Amino acid sequence: MYPEELRYTAEHEWVRSTDSGTVIFGITDFAQDSLGDIVYVSLPDVGADLAAGQACGEVESTKSVSDIYAPVAGEVVSRNDALDASPETVNADPYAQGWMIEVRPSDPAQVDGLLSAAEYRALVEKG
Repeated sequence: MYPEELRYTAEHEWVRSTDSGTVIFGITDFAQDSLGDIVYVSLPDVGADLAAGQACGEVESTKSVSDIYAPVAGEVVSRNDALDASPETVNADPYAQGWMIEVRPSDPAQVDGLLSAAEYRALVEKG
């Protein structure tokens, strides 16, 4: 349910480091399940500068609207435009096809400070 190779935030984002030095992130399975049926995703533009912990987009479901928070600071290098037409992909496949944003981190070491899968699992199970 929480892939071991990913890092996580307390705000329910997952982060995958790439071989090219960027990070890709989206919302966790726990987050998409809590939101219910996702009907709209708003993402930042390519080139936008993100600050770690800052809201950088929104996910709208049939239940509510929730912010997406940048797990690291950096520049947006790509976004998953397929979510414009098929936001429900986030529900079906949050860790692969439902990815949201790719960022070139200003400080790659920030990723190391994020939660491990075990730490995130403990956070979710206690909450």
